[in-house]
Amino acid sequence: MKRRDLLAAVAASSASIAAPWVHAQQSAWPTKGPIKLICQYPPGGLVDTVARLLAPHLSQALSQSVVVENKAGAGGLVGTEYAARQPADGYSLLVSHASVHVYATATRRTMPFDPVNDFTHMAMLVEAPMLLIVRGQSPYQTLTQYVNAAKTKPVRYGSSGIGSANHLFGELLKIEGQANEHDHVPYQGSAPALQDLMGGQIDSVFDPVTTNVERLRSGSVRALAVSTPSRLPAFPNIPTFAELGYSSLTGSQWLGMSAPKNLPAPIAQRITTLIPELLAKPDVMAALDAVQTLPRKTLVVGEEFTKLIQSQISTWTAVAKRAKVEVIV
Repeated sequence: MKRRDLLAAVAASSASIAAPWVHAQQSAWPTKGPIKLICQYPPGGLVDTVARLLAPHLSQALSQSVVVENKAGAGGLVGTEYAARQPADGYSLLVSHASVHVYATATRRTMPFDPVNDFTHMAMLVEAPMLLIVRGQSPYQTLTQYVNAAKTKPVRYGSSGIGSANHLFGELLKIEGQANEHDHVPYQGSAPALQDLMGGQIDSVFDPVTTNVERLRSGSVRALAVSTPSRLPAFPNIPTFAELGYSSLTGSQWLGMSAPKNLPAPIAQRITTLIPELLAKPDVMAALDAVQTLPRKTLVVGEEFTKLIQSQISTWTAVAKRAKVEVIV
């Protein structure tokens, strides 16, 4: 996304959410101490990277210290539950993740929190589209070849774990393509799955574009399809699932800005208004472009973001049921 597009989004977003605050409301927050930007994954991952990109700019905009706090564990559930239990005073924010709010909700029998009603969801920040990746020397040159093969012989795809977004995308392709031999091999994260892909132990991996940009550019892997509605400008030769006849595999893993439920409206509005400006910062845009994990041209904020989460939960819960995927804990 170009800087001018995001700056235009500032005006559009502000117009839709702005409210006439009195000066006292504006100055009442933040005043008492650092703002925690909670990450539900360890340092070094996408959530942590985005949080640390945004934190100094948010701090400058609010004239208040912003600290990134990592609360990892249980696939993001620990940190997300921790955020939900914090006071709704604007001093605890969460970089929310579709992996937890959507895909875990769709596949787990129980959740330790309500992914919608226990939070104030302010805005989607960025999206990471899903790729179906094979080795550079794989015999599968196209998605059609790949799906046809999986109808008659075992084709093994890896994912970052049972019930993950990667797993559900693979199972949905199996259903939609009537590829009964499309066999799932779960791993503890994407890194070991990609290692086995390169070693020839599995045929493919479903994985977000974020960690695969350099592999794609080097040719060590090839993407048969991407889950975006239209082709990625950075990789125009990768077709979309939709154009190949699999429109149900259109989607992404988004990151958002959320807070505990009942966050006062003036605070939520102030943060939401700042988000387009933060995403338009040159260093933020450059870092996001490098991993092809970008904001939408029209930002999804407030009630629209909450409705999107609800819709995605419904969609992927139905997929999980069709595929008989359930995580019992």
